[in-house]
Amino acid sequence: MRIRELRPDLLEGRTGRMNSITDVEGVMVGHAQVWSDLPSVQRTGATAIIPHKGNVFSEGVFAGTAVMNGFGILTGRDSIDELGILTSPIVLTNTRSVGIGYEAVMQYFLKTVGKDYDLPLPVVGECDDSYLNDYGAPPVPLDQFQKAITSARSGKVEEGSVGAGTGMQLYDFKGGIGTSSRIIEVDGEEFTVGVLVNANYGSRHQLTIFGRRLFADESSTGTKDGSCIGIMATDAPVSSEMLKRLSRRMGLGLARTGSVANNSSGDIFLSFSTGNFIEMERNAIDSGKLKNTRGKEANFLSQDAINGMFEAAVGATEEAALNALFQAKTVEGYKGHVLEGFSTSEYFEKLGLS
Repeated sequence: MRIRELRPDLLEGRTGRMNSITDVEGVMVGHAQVWSDLPSVQRTGATAIIPHKGNVFSEGVFAGTAVMNGFGILTGRDSIDELGILTSPIVLTNTRSVGIGYEAVMQYFLKTVGKDYDLPLPVVGECDDSYLNDYGAPPVPLDQFQKAITSARSGKVEEGSVGAGTGMQLYDFKGGIGTSSRIIEVDGEEFTVGVLVNANYGSRHQLTIFGRRLFADESSTGTKDGSCIGIMATDAPVSSEMLKRLSRRMGLGLARTGSVANNSSGDIFLSFSTGNFIEMERNAIDSGKLKNTRGKEANFLSQDAINGMFEAAVGATEEAALNALFQAKTVEGYKGHVLEGFSTSEYFEKLGLS
């Protein structure tokens, strides 16, 4: 059950139809899972976010990133911050499998546009799932990454122990994929902000729900931080500089759930906008042509609109992380380690929220 289904009165903001990153028109998400007990215990997978339904390599979108704690990897981040443009699918996986995910995007590029365009710098984000997944086992296979990319669809996004979230922990409970969205209005026009997280962070005593701590006196159960990669999409026509600022606010959403960006947690965020496309010139990444997706002359929202977007980014990130917690089921994995699914009825009663 998602958190909004339990206590909608305690969550601010209006969501999109799916309450998902895919409420931003054109954004698609796909998952693939690796689950085996022999010859190795594997609880892992891949998740792909496709920014729009066009060709993501030849039609770029404005983007920006931010880091709350840098103990992690998001490939392609330097290029995004330098140029302000995203021209790649976004792939999430475990630490062991970053290289295979990178190659999967390269092969997808060659099949999609061939050699007519400059090589992309694939965007692959990792979280450490080695509490449940044997990192000495092979990485996620190439065909599973390809499955995640080619199966990506709009509409409902599966959450919890799926795709890249299969082996992830959250506050010593089972974690994984979570998503949420917000609808905002600017000068009479509605825009959507959507967030997806691979939540794999925090110690149990830090968990905070609606400002209340359930386990303040409890110690960690022995898991370790393994990062959180957060992806935000919007159809609002905003600049790469504004998208950097929005990415920073995703960290505030995690903080609402109790995160303090622990030492070994890589909390890295990427935001992109489908409000404008940049038609990439063949073999010339720096000479793109700008076009607006709503049939208008290309433009950007003014800074006056940013506070509403900040609020949407923070709220959607908080809700996405809690959805990951609430949707994940109990999983047993490597060395018999168990991460329990969060019991909403038991713990909400403890909070006095049932």
